[in-house]
This record gives sequence, structure tokens and C-alpha cells, in this order.
Amino acid sequence: MNYDCAVIGGGPAGLNAALMLGRARRSVALIDNNRPRNAVTHSSHGFITRDGVTPAEFRRITYEEVLSYPTVDHRQAEVISVSKIEAGFELIDSSGFRIHTRKLILATGVKEIFPEIEGFYPLYGKSLFNCPYCDGWELRDQPLVVVSEYPTVFHTAKLLLNWSKDLVVCTNGNETLSNEQKKQLQRNGIVIMEQPIAAFVGQNGKLEHVRFSDGTTIERAGGFVTPKFISSTRFGEQLGCDKTELGGIQTDGKGKTSIPGLYIAGDASYFMPSQLVFAAADGSRIAMSVNLELAEEDFI
Repeated sequence: MNYDCAVIGGGPAGLNAALMLGRARRSVALIDNNRPRNAVTHSSHGFITRDGVTPAEFRRITYEEVLSYPTVDHRQAEVISVSKIEAGFELIDSSGFRIHTRKLILATGVKEIFPEIEGFYPLYGKSLFNCPYCDGWELRDQPLVVVSEYPTVFHTAKLLLNWSKDLVVCTNGNETLSNEQKKQLQRNGIVIMEQPIAAFVGQNGKLEHVRFSDGTTIERAGGFVTPKFISSTRFGEQLGCDKTELGGIQTDGKGKTSIPGLYIAGDASYFMPSQLVFAAADGSRIAMSVNLELAEEDFI
């Protein structure tokens, strides 16, 4: 099958890219493995007209809209191979199906690697989260814990004070805070605990205690844990894309990578905490760049 553009990834970035390209009357292959990263989340926030929508409902509505454009084909599959060819790119999925495309948008997002702490995953998406803007409102005025092994914990703690004044910052055995930062946090009533965490303790998705390796426990009702982000796929790396300092794929600001015809949309480029509205906007912006490039190539 031959297309103007293939989009790998069915998150908000990939879906909005396919939507805009469909509206531009481009032939589009939208390929999605149906394993969204936010499936664990009960609801998504910060997207006007969709605040509080469940991830499943968001995808249902979006696919209904995107696939109403006749030039957009959807294939639920796992892409296992992407290679550069003279006319663009060749994609092969797990069934052996081949797609040839002039342009390629990777909207595959990122994976979160969380600290290995007992009891985390039963609570994740229910009372433990990673993005204050996504879930801070729901945890407002509750006793919260902030767990991070990275220097950004200082700024996260400052940010969270607007949602709750009862904060405990945990570095899980890492020395990530300077003495001056510790003093500033303590002046604002924030407790700092630097010993390793042994377990999160709770029932039915509700955090109750944080237990440390020295036997100390603290009562908390919820909190935020900072993950490490890595690319969900290695396609950009395999194709030889230049990378950013954070490990994302370097682009020119308009989604274009160092590989001609290859674009990146959404989290895979900037490795920042996810927001639906950011990713969707990025997908739209990248689709316009792709359409412009196609138009320039086709103009005689």
C-alpha cells in the first residue's frame, strides 16, 4: 500500500496529525497498537471541552472523527520495522503487511520508568500520579508525598504548594537537594525525608502510608512520583536521527528530524510530562509541516 504519510501512534499527537492530513485530502495510514500509555488513568484533564474524559472515551470520539475522512486508513497493528527507501519509507507490521509512504510521522510517545518501590503500581493512577497539572486538583488540600530521585524535585515541591500545604518530599536515598534548597523547603513547611523508601502501603487504590527502609512510616493520602522517560520505540534511533540532551529526537522546531521526510510529534520529541492538549496541538502543527512539504514537492 502507498500513502502520502504514515502516522505511527494513536495517541492525541498521532490522531490529530491524521485528522489534519485527512482534512488536507492526503492519503494517510494511521497505525496504532492500541496500548495507550494513559490507559491506567481514570480521567484526563486540561483539554477544553473534554476535561475529565476517560482515556477510552477520548479515543472513541477521536477515532470516530478522524476516520470520517475517507483518505485516512486505520490499521491496528504493531510496527516491527521501519526502513528508509528511495521514495520515502517502508513499514512492516507484525503480520508482515507492508506500507510504503512518502512521509512518516512518529507519534509513539514515551515510556515511564518508575522507581522500583513495593506497592506502587496498585496505587498508580488512583492516588499516586506523576503530573501535578493532570491530577493536582483531585488531591488538593490532602497530605501528599512527592517522590523523586532527580534535582527537579525542588521545583515540583514549590509547584505543589498551591494544591496542598501538607507536603513531604522524599528523595529515596538520593542526595538531589542542596543545603540551600532544603532550607528553603523547610521554611515553607515542607518536610524532607532522604532515606530509601521500602513500600507504599494502601488498599483499594488509596495510599495510606509510606514505609521507609529504616522502619519509619508516614501517613499520606496521595502523591506524585517522578519517572524517567525513555522512547517507546527505537525507530528514530535505528533510522539514525540526531538526539536531544534528554534523549529525545532532535527536530528543527517544526517536527522535522535530521532524516529527510521523517517527523516527530508529541512526547517522543520533547520528553516532558504529558498533556493531551500539548500533544494534540503538536500533532496538528506537524501535520501542517508535512502537508506543506508534500505540496512543495508536487508543485510543478
